[in-house]
Amino acid sequence: MYFIDRVAEMRRLDNFLHRESGGLAFLWGRRRVGKTRLLIEWCQKHAGLYSVADESAQPVQRRYFAEAVASRFHGFAEVEYPDWRSLLRGVSRAAASASWRGPIVLDEFPYLVASCPALPSVFQNWIDHEAKEARLVVVLAGSTQHMMQGLALDAASPLYGRAVEAMGLRPMKPGYIREALRLRAAEDAVRTYAVWGGIPQYWELAEPYGADLDRAVQAIVLDPMGPLHLEPDRLLREEMPPALSLRPILDAIGMGAHRTSEIAGRLGQPATSLARPLTRLVELGLIRREQPYGEGGRGGKRTLYDIEDPFFRFWFRVVAPHRAALAESPRSLRMQVWKKARTALFAETWESLCRESVPILSRALGALGHLGPWGPAGRFWRGKGPEWDIVSYSLDGKALLLAEVKWHERTAAEDLVDHAFRDLVSKGLPDLPGIGDARIVQAVFLPTFLPKVKKMSFQGPIVDCDDVLAALR
Repeated sequence: MYFIDRVAEMRRLDNFLHRESGGLAFLWGRRRVGKTRLLIEWCQKHAGLYSVADESAQPVQRRYFAEAVASRFHGFAEVEYPDWRSLLRGVSRAAASASWRGPIVLDEFPYLVASCPALPSVFQNWIDHEAKEARLVVVLAGSTQHMMQGLALDAASPLYGRAVEAMGLRPMKPGYIREALRLRAAEDAVRTYAVWGGIPQYWELAEPYGADLDRAVQAIVLDPMGPLHLEPDRLLREEMPPALSLRPILDAIGMGAHRTSEIAGRLGQPATSLARPLTRLVELGLIRREQPYGEGGRGGKRTLYDIEDPFFRFWFRVVAPHRAALAESPRSLRMQVWKKARTALFAETWESLCRESVPILSRALGALGHLGPWGPAGRFWRGKGPEWDIVSYSLDGKALLLAEVKWHERTAAEDLVDHAFRDLVSKGLPDLPGIGDARIVQAVFLPTFLPKVKKMSFQGPIVDCDDVLAALR
């Protein structure tokens, strides 16, 4: 699959490279998110030096790095380097002699630190002296997010405060999956995103199947020999420190436990023991903490947890509860498991994308431009009362957007719009501060809308998949 998007990230790296004094940058992101591809593209663009570490012993790791340096400085690897200090000094001397400033990228840096715990201190000394004198541009990257963030942001780390740039690479924006997989229909893009999320490597695996999502899911995930059949376990195991102990929490949430007390009950643990593991899963971008719109703070009885990453949500809803059955069943029965769950997954993903798009929607909400711009959107619920799918105040606080989100597997007609509008009106108004002074704007979000001649009772904005995906790019 060709290189797509990452415009903002590439611009930040370019700006960092053009610093006259050089410096150190950190870049991290979960595995498969496209970090390596971005760094390779950047190095090729600027004739840089890219090296990736593995889990070998220190002498082997140094040898591999020296071989990578030798691709730019002939004969560099012919010298034996007894430690990292001598190797790094050799790099800065060779670069200074050639008046070359980089960039130098060391990918999967945590593997080097795992085999040599003193390496951050060695790097600190090198960055502060030899690399600084040579004005080198150096990037340390890694997929173990917890460790990389600690190296860059923990005050106890030797490298703390040395970074000119520290960037966490997020999954690809939803709007690009349609282009990447050449999907003609916007609804197919939403369905596909509900399975693969924004992870480029998953997109590459799915690319040969085009819009045939059922066949892709069967071959890549449901089949016990599929490349992603055990993907979550693999990702959790490869974190540093390993996060496999967090797996039961994801199982519990996948099975429908969303409150801390419910998760604790499923696991047979006290709720107080879950604060730290839940926080780590949030930091890893795997789950999200949600409260009713307008409520702040981290706690509260109404706080809910759900799986944030689309692929993890799909896997823990479809694969995890049926692992034994999937291993022993023929293809037809595997597909039954998938088809039973897919519509709910599509609907949940669609609702999430709609909320995410609200602050940046332009074409669909253009008629309301004089009331916007809109702030971040959320859900609102209280007790056993109704739930509003989308709630958002305008940034000036003078207007409140209330929207109903519907997913359907057929072309939307006027009767469906009116049905959604009636559902929205029947809920009344949410119990929010300042609502009495705000102008209420009502909207409907549907995958597709093909209007006919018939006049509808609803005259507000109707937002479809094309609008949402165009905003989320």
